[in-house]
Amino acid sequence: MRLNLGDTIVAIATPVGSGGIGIVRISGDDSVKILSKIFKSVNDNKKVEKIKSHTINYGYIYDGDKLVDEVLVSVMKAPKTYTKEDVVEINCHGGIRAVNKVLETVIKNGGRLADRGEFTKRGFLNGRIDLSQAEGIIDIINAKTDLGHNRAIKILEGSLSNAIKEYREEILLMIANIEVSIDYPEHELEHENNLETEKKTKVLIKKMEKLISNFDKGKIIREGISTVILGKPNVGKSSLLNNLVGEDKAIVTDIKGTTRDAIVEYINIKDIPLKIIDTAGIRNTEDIIERKGVEKSKEYAKEAELCFVVIDISEKLEDEDKEVLKIVKGKKVIVLLNKIDLGKKVEVKEIEKYVDKEDIIEISAKKDIGLEKLFERLEEKFFDGDIDGDEEIYISNRHKQCLVKAKMSLETVIESVNMGMEEDLLVIDLKDSYDSLLEITGENLGDNIIDKIFSEFCLGK
Repeated sequence: MRLNLGDTIVAIATPVGSGGIGIVRISGDDSVKILSKIFKSVNDNKKVEKIKSHTINYGYIYDGDKLVDEVLVSVMKAPKTYTKEDVVEINCHGGIRAVNKVLETVIKNGGRLADRGEFTKRGFLNGRIDLSQAEGIIDIINAKTDLGHNRAIKILEGSLSNAIKEYREEILLMIANIEVSIDYPEHELEHENNLETEKKTKVLIKKMEKLISNFDKGKIIREGISTVILGKPNVGKSSLLNNLVGEDKAIVTDIKGTTRDAIVEYINIKDIPLKIIDTAGIRNTEDIIERKGVEKSKEYAKEAELCFVVIDISEKLEDEDKEVLKIVKGKKVIVLLNKIDLGKKVEVKEIEKYVDKEDIIEISAKKDIGLEKLFERLEEKFFDGDIDGDEEIYISNRHKQCLVKAKMSLETVIESVNMGMEEDLLVIDLKDSYDSLLEITGENLGDNIIDKIFSEFCLGK
């Protein structure tokens, strides 16, 4: 990413397309100067340079003598802004041409088109937020559930930053105590110091392990659970999908083999996001197209994190049902015995040969029977029945990698103490742990990685 903090950058901050309002955002030292060239207030006597900070002003954008649009302009002067620079936001009429004309006018008068995430990156470089908080902003934008949004807000507020700061302070205190012992050997406190270092290090490792253990939950909340619906034809897979989605996404008929292409939908169950795929019914068939659909269903099953296996409970268990159960062996599975409203010919004990009893649920997708039990089991299976603990911090893969490195360095400290190693060697490993923690907040991270993180933002953010 090219980055010159001396430039004044501009970008469209609202989605492309028709809408009531479009916002063009400007940031940099020349923001107000550029605005003075193109904005005329309805109050002719009101000069742009005299506009009070954090106020909204009504007027018009001009390209020379040509009227571009009627606008509301927000002027926000440094340092109390998103980037800690002077920021101007031009609220114009929505629509592709209207917003682009305003953008072009700003560029013509000295603005430079911003890169992806450059506004947020400037906020990071100028010290308004750290890198973990910046990543919280990405998660807010991409949140698929209320839970995901709330967790991202906590990261933005500094929940992860504060935890990392606490760990770092504990490490610095240990380093300071060891260095005092090294500088004043006459006190002969090395043994006591090492025992205290070992004790504190073990406590800190447990704290890190707890945070690391939340990674899987965080991944689910951000990305959703890749889920596939499997079963032989005509067992009610499409009816289940339609019920979960809340509308008729899949064709439901009594004709076997109706579903041939996979149908993908994103849904929320008890605030757990699922990327759910309804697949072709698995059976032996001479139809070439249907056979390809069956092969694809098996591929989806291999890749999925969760499989819903649907079996028609009103008919006797067939070899095709057993084949499906064999396909998902070793994976996270919930078996749904569907059509319970039509009677029961399948015994649960027959299914228990393949999956645990807790993962077998009797339902009727059409009559909406038993689905609440499915939702509860889903919550237990992935979150131990608790996904809304207020104190939990859900971390990303990058955070996890940094924490694992920090933890490994601390484990080396304990090994060194037990081996009776010199105190200055303990300091080296403690500093390594400290540096790994700095990577989480971005204070000890290469420019390439930082650029990659901000490139995941949209333009205008």
